[in-house]
Amino acid sequence: MEFLTTMGLEVHCELSTKTKIFCSCSTEFGGEPNTHVCAVCSGMPGTLPVLNEKVVEYAIRTGIATNCQITRYNKFDRKNYFYPDLPKAYQVSQLYLPICHNGHVDIEVNGAKKAIRIKEIHMEEDAGKLIHDPLDDSTLVDYNRCGVPLLEIVSEPDFESREEVIAYLTKLKAILQYIGVSDCKMEQGSLRADVNISVRPVGTTKLGTRTEMKNINSFKAIARAIEWETERQIDLIEDGGKVIQETRRWDDTKGKSYAMRSKENAQDYRYFPEPDLVPIEISDEWIEKVKKSLPELPTEKKERYIREYGLPEYDVDIITSSKYLVKIFEEALEVCNEPKEVSNWIMGELLRLASETSTEYENIKFDAANLGKLILLLKNKTINRNTAKEVFEKMFAENVEPEKYIKENRLEMTNDAGAVKSVVDAVIAANPKSVEEYKAGNTKVSRHLMGQCMKQLKGKADPASVNEAITEALKEL
Repeated sequence: MEFLTTMGLEVHCELSTKTKIFCSCSTEFGGEPNTHVCAVCSGMPGTLPVLNEKVVEYAIRTGIATNCQITRYNKFDRKNYFYPDLPKAYQVSQLYLPICHNGHVDIEVNGAKKAIRIKEIHMEEDAGKLIHDPLDDSTLVDYNRCGVPLLEIVSEPDFESREEVIAYLTKLKAILQYIGVSDCKMEQGSLRADVNISVRPVGTTKLGTRTEMKNINSFKAIARAIEWETERQIDLIEDGGKVIQETRRWDDTKGKSYAMRSKENAQDYRYFPEPDLVPIEISDEWIEKVKKSLPELPTEKKERYIREYGLPEYDVDIITSSKYLVKIFEEALEVCNEPKEVSNWIMGELLRLASETSTEYENIKFDAANLGKLILLLKNKTINRNTAKEVFEKMFAENVEPEKYIKENRLEMTNDAGAVKSVVDAVIAANPKSVEEYKAGNTKVSRHLMGQCMKQLKGKADPASVNEAITEALKEL
């Protein structure tokens, strides 16, 4: 029996505001436990929340960028549950009137385009963090994250493969970074996803019973979790069992998920309107002001790069998928005005080094203008391409200034035609067998001679000039 998989996502995005959603505590990541906490975000009795206006603005920005309608009149609600990471035993969220609704994000997988519908985007506060200590079998609570502003972006169940899920998350992450509402550092929990999955036999229309895997914070883990949970549900059904609606925890180390609790519905949380916060009224003027402040978004930038620079669509897809790669491209381009060369260096050496060193794009530290300078040094034949790659590796690792590094290490290309001819003549004289083979019609031996010449010239000569000198010298024999 064949099965279809259907998925929906709830993406949690921590906003890059300096202070929390309802108090003035810092949102900075990595502080000592329980140092970014006050009476408001720790839920002390008698305290009153005050809404951070920047959170509303960021929500509007996100809604516009994801083609949502903005709810002009919206408000907050209390979501009640008892758990150690929420000291006041309820979360301030939005159930009845979320700030954004009915949007979409367009993706493309294997040449097929698809619009993923966004049901809603709502504002809420984050919970704290539980720290499990296996040595003394205890659990500690860090409340620093309590009250950090979140957007929850809820999709419709439009996904049919893990490739579609990753394409959507990649596009959504790029949008959030472009518009400056979040750094989306998944390793720090700034962007994480709950994945709802169900399977059903091919030919049926009724969706199967879904399970939810909570708070997965890497694309690789999300892809693995989808594959494992899909197979688990199919195996269960084929063995005559039934899928139970429940919340599951994904263990990426073990590569499997575990049941946490039966899946709650909205009524289980006993929602009611938040009595301590007044409703929010959003004017057309405010929406228009936010709309005008938005930067060029990934799709628009992709179309412009292809139109203005003639770059391959595949390369542009990769570069525009990250705000940080775009920054490198545009700052380097401003220096050298060589779009195809900049693109080639990003797609080749930069992505290779990032992969080999497991460096996230946002953690690339070298000055992008130096890439433009390096390309000009190569164009002006100050160095050859092999030397340029060597210099780029030092730039990537240590942010060296290319021209200074080249001079200090005497890496300039040998442009003395007389010196090149002298080396070529010496190499030819030292390789009579290769010369005889060349005369007999085996022109491939010139590669061997080329290698010997470049070795003698310590890799500092222009390969094209050396090859030309070899060809001329062999013709004269």
